[in-house]
Amino acid sequence: MQNNNSEHQIFISYAHIDNQTLTPKQEGWISFLHRALEIRLAQLTGERPNVWRDPKLQGNDRFDEEIVKSVDRAKVMVAVVSPGYVASEWCHKEIEEFVRVVADNDGLFIDNKSRIFKVVKTRVPLEEHPPEIRNLLGYEFFSIDQQTRRLKEFNRGFGCTIEPEYMDRLEDLANDICELLKLLKALHQGGGAPAPGDTGICVYLSETTTDLMPVHDQIRRELAAHGHRVLPDRCLPHFGPELEKSVREDLERCTLSIHLIGAYYGLVPEAADHSNVEIQLALAGALSREQEAFSRLIWLPEEQVFADERQEGFVNTLMNDTVLQPGDDLLKTSVEDLKTVIQDRLDQKSGKAEQEEAAAEEDALVRIYLIYDLRDMDDIKDLDDYLYDREYEVLHPLFDGDASDITEEHRENLKICDAVIIYHGHGDEAWLRGKLRDLRKAAGYGRTGPIKASAVYVARPEDPRKKRFKTHEVNAVIRNFESFTPECLAPFLTELIS
Repeated sequence: MQNNNSEHQIFISYAHIDNQTLTPKQEGWISFLHRALEIRLAQLTGERPNVWRDPKLQGNDRFDEEIVKSVDRAKVMVAVVSPGYVASEWCHKEIEEFVRVVADNDGLFIDNKSRIFKVVKTRVPLEEHPPEIRNLLGYEFFSIDQQTRRLKEFNRGFGCTIEPEYMDRLEDLANDICELLKLLKALHQGGGAPAPGDTGICVYLSETTTDLMPVHDQIRRELAAHGHRVLPDRCLPHFGPELEKSVREDLERCTLSIHLIGAYYGLVPEAADHSNVEIQLALAGALSREQEAFSRLIWLPEEQVFADERQEGFVNTLMNDTVLQPGDDLLKTSVEDLKTVIQDRLDQKSGKAEQEEAAAEEDALVRIYLIYDLRDMDDIKDLDDYLYDREYEVLHPLFDGDASDITEEHRENLKICDAVIIYHGHGDEAWLRGKLRDLRKAAGYGRTGPIKASAVYVARPEDPRKKRFKTHEVNAVIRNFESFTPECLAPFLTELIS
């Protein structure tokens, strides 16, 4: 029998119908969760935890003394929400008793983290959740099929197979419980409750639509694993004005917001005209305009098919550069590329980028990133040789390899270079606009200082559009449809050495 005096006692509150099985040889859903949680917590803490639940069937049994004592001793409650749970008077009493007890014992929240962990076994409308846990973010052990919109609970071990999604949720739950137990231990040892491994960086990870929830959960998991605080840490209100107030308060605590844009427009809160996804993005945009230290990362999957016209219109507006602020970044990449950009941005905010920049300043080389289309490889040769002979280090785009490798090399070059020349030869107007856009986003790739000099070198093949081309995005527009001559670089080089 487990030691009820263990400092790791965890009380599982559940509806007994959720542990019933279809066949006698199956292990109940709650029984499996109980066993898996014990094992994972023991592995994480190095101690066998005391995880307790009432094994008796609830019928006309009274809320007996044993349960009251177990709730009173518990440091953490795991509430397994389901239709049966919200309909159970017994389960409501367990939560009420736990909240009553911990109110006089360190409080329900430790360092803004709740001591109740809401495991959502089956979707239940939020307004039906017990009020004590209604606003808590839940660990959803189910998914919604995007075609049929039907709910599917994650397989927790019929036979020998456990679905990866189940293990992901279990890992999130176990790690978060482990972190809270460490906070409680630190609090009892004196000196407050510092968050273990806290970097001091707070990130706003915007709520998204159901199709991108796996990506959302993955990003949240990795941010937390690196010691970053992730907001919102509670469910957003469903009433528009209250939602906006809550989002503003969370955003003001953050230096970066991440917005995942899916196939659906999303839920429109009461008394609002736009979806919660669009509202969060707009509020973050307003903060980005007001505070130079704050920025947004907006991400769309590479192959996105929109489920409705309103979402397609919303995304088309996003693709218009006018909605972006300096330091914002709009990405249409793989998830792995998104994670790379997030890490670069957070490295910059943590001071790692400044250290790299200081090391680069000790390097005597002056680096010029020469951006060009693959078809211009032969045409840039004389320009490349001239810069090299003047002892500039010329950086070139990567053309071979995976798309993610090519993108990463391009961003790294923008991060470390001293100057940029965009060679506009065979690349079309969309190509040129993309490169100018990347130039504006250099800060988002981890760059900490300004680019000293920039130029667009307009070259052959000649056409009327190129003859009229002009922009304030760069220091110089060099127009030369003939063979390269050193004199044409004079405005650019003057800016570089000034």
